[in-house]
Amino acid sequence: MKYFGAGLSEAHKELNRIIRKPELIEQAKELFLEIHGKLHLSVVSGNERNEVDSLIEDLKEDEYAIMPTAKDETIAWVLWHISRIEDLTMNILVNGDKQIFDEDWQTRMNSPIRDTGNALSDDEIIQLSRSLYIDEFLRYRNEVGLKTREIIKTLSPDDIRRKIPTQRITRILEEGGITNHEDSIWLLDFWAKKDIAGILLMPPTRHVMLHLNDCCKWKLAIRGKHH
Repeated sequence: MKYFGAGLSEAHKELNRIIRKPELIEQAKELFLEIHGKLHLSVVSGNERNEVDSLIEDLKEDEYAIMPTAKDETIAWVLWHISRIEDLTMNILVNGDKQIFDEDWQTRMNSPIRDTGNALSDDEIIQLSRSLYIDEFLRYRNEVGLKTREIIKTLSPDDIRRKIPTQRITRILEEGGITNHEDSIWLLDFWAKKDIAGILLMPPTRHVMLHLNDCCKWKLAIRGKHH
């Protein structure tokens, strides 16, 4: 069921259709930025208030760390997971540069982990969710979003169709963005098979859409239970 992002799936299908067409590069970049702007707080795009603002603005600290059912995660874990994956894939894989996350950010956010959180147990998800200083974490997420928008504007048609260099994939493991656990390491193979367009169509867009839909659903469940 759809709780988030009316019209975003259709826009994403259109992006998929045009993203590798050199003559439509500017249109594709514009559409990417439009979709991406709706997946971050509006301060990132400078656009009008959006669904992410609505999701986050009235969340209480404890609600970030509630697991609605045993099959779910927490809102804090989802936001961590999508932010770390966007940071790693856009800055290292697409841009060949440093990720935003570093020891300073880890300290500021009070995070017990560096990686994407794919292999965490339920107890570890709760621990992460309760540990994070949410205000600092949201600042990190905003920085990730702003940098993605900068990177997109620089891409040429040739860049879009380029395969991901192997050394960029290995850097993610070396820097602790992914762990050797089977629930984490598979991501490296998944990303290695993609070109830049394939990355743009998943980690910073579709992946986020799916997870934010869960967050909106869980928020309703949490409010239903606790009020």
